[in-house]
Amino acid sequence: MTDELALLALHRAAFGGMSAGPRNLAKALAYHADEHPGPLPDLGETALRRRLHHAHPDDALLILWRDRLSRWDFADGDIPPNTDARRASTYDALGLERVTRDLLDRRAPFARASGAVVITDEGWDPWYTEEVARHHSHYWDAYRNTLLGKRWAPEAVAALDRNTTRVVERLADPTCEQPYQAKGLVVGYVQSGKTANFTGVAAKAIDAGYRMVIVLTGTIEALRAQTQRRLDMELVGVENIYYGQDPDSGTLAFRDYDYLDDRDRLDGRFLRHGALPSRLGGFDIVRLTRHQDDYQALRQGLSALEFEKADRFTPLYAPENLHRSSARLMVVKKNASVLKKLVKDLARIKTERGEIPALIIDDESDQASVNTSDPKKWAQDQVQRTAINGIISELLGMLPRAQYIGYTATPFANVFIDPADSEDIFPKDFVISLDRPEGYMGVADFHDIDSTIPSAERTVANSAGLAHVRSVRPAHDDDDSDLRAAIDMFVLTGAIKLFREDHGLGADHFRHHTMLVHESVRTHVHRDQAELINGIWRRAGYLGAGAQKRLRALYDEDVYPVSEAHAAGASIPDSFADIAPYIGIAAMRIEDSNGSPVVVVNGDKEIEQRAADFDRDKVWRILVGGAKLSRGFTIEGLTVSYYRRKTLTADTLMQMGRWFGFRKNYRDLVRLYIGRDEGGRNGDLYEAFEAICRDEEEFRDQLRLYAELVDGAPQVTPAQIPPLVTQRLPWLKPTARNKMFNAELVETRSPGRWVERSAYPSKPAELRHNVERFEPVIRSLAAERTELAYPVEDRLLRFPAYIGRIAHAPLLSVLRELRWAEPAQFRPDLAYLENPEIAAKIDDWVVIAPQLQSPNLDPVTLHGFGPLDVVSRRRREGGLFDQVSFGTHRFAARRIVGTDTSIGDRVADGLAGPRRGCLLVYPTMEPEKNDLVMAFALVPPVTAVGRDRRLVAFRAKDSSRGAAAIVAAPAAV
Repeated sequence: MTDELALLALHRAAFGGMSAGPRNLAKALAYHADEHPGPLPDLGETALRRRLHHAHPDDALLILWRDRLSRWDFADGDIPPNTDARRASTYDALGLERVTRDLLDRRAPFARASGAVVITDEGWDPWYTEEVARHHSHYWDAYRNTLLGKRWAPEAVAALDRNTTRVVERLADPTCEQPYQAKGLVVGYVQSGKTANFTGVAAKAIDAGYRMVIVLTGTIEALRAQTQRRLDMELVGVENIYYGQDPDSGTLAFRDYDYLDDRDRLDGRFLRHGALPSRLGGFDIVRLTRHQDDYQALRQGLSALEFEKADRFTPLYAPENLHRSSARLMVVKKNASVLKKLVKDLARIKTERGEIPALIIDDESDQASVNTSDPKKWAQDQVQRTAINGIISELLGMLPRAQYIGYTATPFANVFIDPADSEDIFPKDFVISLDRPEGYMGVADFHDIDSTIPSAERTVANSAGLAHVRSVRPAHDDDDSDLRAAIDMFVLTGAIKLFREDHGLGADHFRHHTMLVHESVRTHVHRDQAELINGIWRRAGYLGAGAQKRLRALYDEDVYPVSEAHAAGASIPDSFADIAPYIGIAAMRIEDSNGSPVVVVNGDKEIEQRAADFDRDKVWRILVGGAKLSRGFTIEGLTVSYYRRKTLTADTLMQMGRWFGFRKNYRDLVRLYIGRDEGGRNGDLYEAFEAICRDEEEFRDQLRLYAELVDGAPQVTPAQIPPLVTQRLPWLKPTARNKMFNAELVETRSPGRWVERSAYPSKPAELRHNVERFEPVIRSLAAERTELAYPVEDRLLRFPAYIGRIAHAPLLSVLRELRWAEPAQFRPDLAYLENPEIAAKIDDWVVIAPQLQSPNLDPVTLHGFGPLDVVSRRRREGGLFDQVSFGTHRFAARRIVGTDTSIGDRVADGLAGPRRGCLLVYPTMEPEKNDLVMAFALVPPVTAVGRDRRLVAFRAKDSSRGAAAIVAAPAAV
């Protein structure tokens, strides 16, 4: 054994003895050195540092250290996780020298993410302790090692470990005598690894004693099969799939067994336990669904659902039975006829159903699962559930020990479920919001949200929109130039991927390379699109010299500048000449034997020639489709998206954001071609995505804000979450109307936070009233303009403004008398400012009137003060504005109220005070109108916090519903 391998083996042994936490490394190494056969390597820290300093990122010893440190970084304890203090305590326990600590900080830095945010009900029992997890961890350990073997970063695995524990610990103890059904919701991001999370949850739950796991996928078979394969590959393992038989023996029939010719299984990428887990002292997983087979009625094979007991005189949930009984796993799509087969079989089994600890994982839980029957009937106790919702409720009724966890990236429909309906799937016990994963491309990579960089100074290097987004103009019958440009980009980026494989990444690194075209859910539209794309492809001339000039210009003007700024270490061709030889190769790989680059994925058997099988094939194709590509189904290798579909609900639109996800080694090549309608009152898809992403991030921010316990109790429970949902675009509802319910938010407290409401009236008389009421605010402004600063990259820029000061009481008099198109929008903020406890903590407000917003509009004089510059903003359909303010003005406001520290702006520093708020005034006009809108934003002092530190207060609209925060809304017509 070489010194390197011996050192690795000794460190593994030393760390293996530290399951309860870190302890002195030198002593642990010395202890295991006594039993080590053969010559010993140098065990001193100097030798360790030398090895880690020169280690390749994939070096086994470095990965071991990163993995172990990450586990301790994320572990529960008295010291907050993922902090300098936590890492220092680990180093202290290991007894490491300062120079070793500094090296590990560089080579194994801890993840500074805040971790999953948990909103929970009161009184949950913390049964899933570290001791329980440590003593029953076979499937979790196997899954964890599988992810590390796939080169997941140890820090990412450690984060997954912590986040899955947050879910499992809020389920009921499977060994508890008294059954309890916990119901929760896990909120991730679109295409962000939710499957990895629920696979980890399933692994830990099975280890802990859950013996039936039902995974409900979306409504299409492609997603169900994709999920089944993922679970089989990473959780179930080869031995369980083949019942301990050798799949390579040649004796197994293809019709009876999955994956016999699967490339990943043949290449050793499927998990192996070494033997059937039951032969290793554990228990097996029995699959009741297969890769290509959804749940089938068991008939005479009903024994597959019967649970064996080691002690037949004690219930199944007793520990002596649970940990010797096989678990059952089924992956079922949300199809009523399929689910009814499962319900029917469960009704016939001999095992007492009340003894079975079951876990129902509902992927894409806002789709099909939510009850959308007419809520008006509920008041008459006539709940008529929709099909899937009714079957899920029936399953929960049949299995008293069943736990329900919904997973979604678009949670609004779930939190709008009536919490008073005990049989429904409202997440009464917990809502967990997952962190944005490292390496994930999301909204911030396609939108310049709150960018302070002036438009004239934005480049592909400092603007996400300029780097990755290309506008698609309104369609014309004879103009396909935007689609042609997108297809050119698809071929060109494919050639660059081939270039990168030849320059460091290795062959077959980019197994998949795809483009998405989506304009409609209608199958006849897909047929037309396929014909159009095929026509463009035939005329493009990619296999000859005809396309060279066009692609050269695209590379020089678009691809190269973006890659130079965002390639993040990936190879960049010096010139188009370097990738020209790959153009034809990429084109040939994209087209099929008939010369077509298109795969239609929409369920229409006449035009859907074949599925895009990412598991078995290399997929280099242009995918055309609708609903089948919009939910959960992962489009591997997606690089170019062409999207023009109009929808009126935010969750549907967000789920179509297939361009979100992980794009390792090609994020610089990603392009979004999206419909724009800058001149219209609604329908600008790019704007709509930005608006709903802002709403979603605000929802997550508020969850994070309210997650802090106050006197050991939650500020909000899951039943109180719906009022936190916002809506920026009136025409784009958070979810379908028949999924929405209402709550009345009495008071929202916003110490140090930006508050901007947009429901200004439109009637001229009401607008004039508001201008008149603002007289004390306008008269408070000083006659001389000054300048305030905001940061742009590494420098400070300034904007001119009039500045004044007004006491809290006169400002309240102004705000009380303002008129609104929707008074309920501002009422909770006013209640906060009027609260006597809060008002006593606010002395005055700095008033800022920023200038030079719209130089093309004539300034105005108000109440004898002027000239004041006017902002130009357009209302959206429904009468609301989107956002009037400017992100560049927030820095001074946050500094003044105490939220932020100084950025070097002496004016803002001089205005800052501990009992001072900030009010920003924006006289606004709509294009082609003369009525002035008195728009404003405010930031209360960061110290304006009540004694109870609570940030929200609720009241039920319907007193007959008791304390429930949600009442029924009219169903959609």
